[in-house]
Amino acid sequence: MTANTATNRVYVPNVDSGNVSVIDGVANTVVATVAFAEFSNPSGAASNPATNRIYVTDQNFDTVSIIDGGSNLIAATLTLPLASVPAPIAVNPATNRIYVVNNNADTVSVVDGTTNIFLATIPVGVNPVSIDINPATNRIYVANAFAVASPLPDTVSVIDGATNVIVATVTVGPDPFGVAVNPVTNRIYAANQATGDSVSVIDGTTNQVIATIPVGDDPRGLAVNPVTNRIYVPNQNDSTVSVIDGTNNAIIATITVGLSPSYITVIP
Repeated sequence: MTANTATNRVYVPNVDSGNVSVIDGVANTVVATVAFAEFSNPSGAASNPATNRIYVTDQNFDTVSIIDGGSNLIAATLTLPLASVPAPIAVNPATNRIYVVNNNADTVSVVDGTTNIFLATIPVGVNPVSIDINPATNRIYVANAFAVASPLPDTVSVIDGATNVIVATVTVGPDPFGVAVNPVTNRIYAANQATGDSVSVIDGTTNQVIATIPVGDDPRGLAVNPVTNRIYVPNQNDSTVSVIDGTNNAIIATITVGLSPSYITVIP
């Protein structure tokens, strides 16, 4: 899911229903439901608060649908390469670039948010599963997990948003499922699931892992609050969320939630 911080709207792709729920962040009620085509499989979502556009990937049709946040209507649909199976997606509001992770193709597609034209296709690591952006540095971070068929270790690919080139490949813990960025501290966090059960902390200046934080069982898609410097990590097998203090990399709370939490988002 994704949150538009300018409008305080939360957008939740419903895979089996083939639609997107729009939640009012003040009232915590569903204010609209955006319908997709029959047999659609909306999976990943990202928003641009500067343009009030929401981007939703569809794994069944290999597309990205663009929702107008004002009307809650689909304004355009972009077609990706065949069998790319897009899932994670991220937006850089500073450059109005959209980055789509093509899981089956091991690539990231770059879209111009003004023209809706594809600008580049960037090869990344094996089985990319998560993406986040630092708008302050124009760096894009892609977690590559499950590299069992590859001689390469599990990594985070670092993309220069100005050149669309990989500038670093950072080895992290096993099976990094989620990645999140704190643009204020220039720290990047990768949740290592399965046998990892930890979070790798990357220094965005040196592209080096500077800490590894043990968390709960099977951590998944994590999120950062840059205002409070707190990192929230859902642990799927524990049904908990670990709360990390980004100042000292210490666990300061473990919150019991519903069964099998996988994804999380924050409105600072």
